[in-house]
Amino acid sequence: MTDKFFQWLAVIFLLLTAAFFLLRDWLLQSLGADYAILLGGNAALAIITFISYSLNRKGLTSDNPNVFVRSVYSSTLAKLMLCIVCILVYVFLNRDHVSKATIFLFLFMYLVYTVFETLRLYRRSVGHKKS
Repeated sequence: MTDKFFQWLAVIFLLLTAAFFLLRDWLLQSLGADYAILLGGNAALAIITFISYSLNRKGLTSDNPNVFVRSVYSSTLAKLMLCIVCILVYVFLNRDHVSKATIFLFLFMYLVYTVFETLRLYRRSVGHKKS
């Protein structure tokens, strides 16, 4: 496979996990962030990004360009809805101890994974048009 998206996805996942591990004490003491929730959210977003990119690659090979556009929009919306559902579940389960830092860090991870996927899809689509 010539597409190195999956290797870069693993690198981003490991970098975020390592950053959370190294900053665990600071995240807990200074921000009150929930370490386990952040790690679970990181894993969930990595898996969703993996699935989303795989589906978008199939849309890229379609003769109809609208298929690709719809697949990108729908995968981005699906990831966003998953984030909202995860945040709502977190808030309802931890009503007394909700950490805003955890929510904002989770949304930051969503942004990182979405920007990464979009840039890789853009590069792939430019390369696909040339060939």
